[in-house]
Amino acid sequence: MQDIVMDRDWLDVGGVEEIPLRGTRVIATKSGPVAVFRTTDNRIFATRDRCPHKNGPLSQGIVHGTRVTCPLHGWTIDLATGEAIAPDRGCVPTIPTQVVDGRILLHVTQSGR
Repeated sequence: MQDIVMDRDWLDVGGVEEIPLRGTRVIATKSGPVAVFRTTDNRIFATRDRCPHKNGPLSQGIVHGTRVTCPLHGWTIDLATGEAIAPDRGCVPTIPTQVVDGRILLHVTQSGR
């Protein structure tokens, strides 16, 4: 069973069903856009919305399994770790998420809201 952590640093960004399967939603934060991804098995991941290669918008990429392919140059990013898949090298920051009662919560610090 997953421990659910609630404090002022968790931001409710909407319902799981609001993001299509293999889709994305972009959340504006003070530290920049965050892409929230939903996989075909209803897992939720979040990363900064910038590919580590040329800052392409990952939110416009293709979600497959637990990865997203950047629309600009085809880099594939692991959504769980943020790491580019070899032979590419780089990493995008990931944002902790949790789902509570069908709602997606993002862990953002006070400065990141």
